[in-house]
Amino acid sequence: MEKKLIRDLMTRDVESVTLKDNVYEAAVIMRDKNVGVVPVVDEQNHCIGLITDRDIVIRGIASKRSGSFAVEGVMSEKLVTGTPDMTADQAAQMMAKEQIRRLPIVENGKLIGIVSMADLATHRETMDEAGFAISQISEPTTQHSQGYQQ
Repeated sequence: MEKKLIRDLMTRDVESVTLKDNVYEAAVIMRDKNVGVVPVVDEQNHCIGLITDRDIVIRGIASKRSGSFAVEGVMSEKLVTGTPDMTADQAAQMMAKEQIRRLPIVENGKLIGIVSMADLATHRETMDEAGFAISQISEPTTQHSQGYQQ
C-alpha cells in the first residue's frame, strides 16, 4: 500500500498571526476557526512559533497579565516543522518524539499548512501512526510539567 503524504492530509489556508498582533487576535482566530493553535509568522510568512489556547491561559492569564498582551510574550518558540513530502508515518514519529500534537508544514521556509493528530487519525491508512504518536505524547515528561505543549 502506498504511504500517505502529509501534503494530502494537512490543513491548508491556515490562519496565522505576527509579532505585531496581540493574543486577542489569536483568540478570535481560535474561536472562529474552532482550533487550539495559531502559527506565528514573520513578514515573509516564515513560521517562527505557535500560540496555543494553553499558552494564553498558562503564560498569560495565569501569570496575571492583564488586557490583551503581545503574542510574543506567550507563544511557544520551540518550533518543530515538517514538510509536505513527509509520509504520515514520518510525521507521526516526529510528533511522538517531540511530544507535540500539531506540526506546522513548511516549504521553502514558508508556512503552507498544518497537520494534527486528528488529521492523521481521521484517515484509515494513518490510524496506526496516529495511535502510536498519541500514546507517546500522552507519556508524562518534564517538558509537560513545565507547561510546554503544542
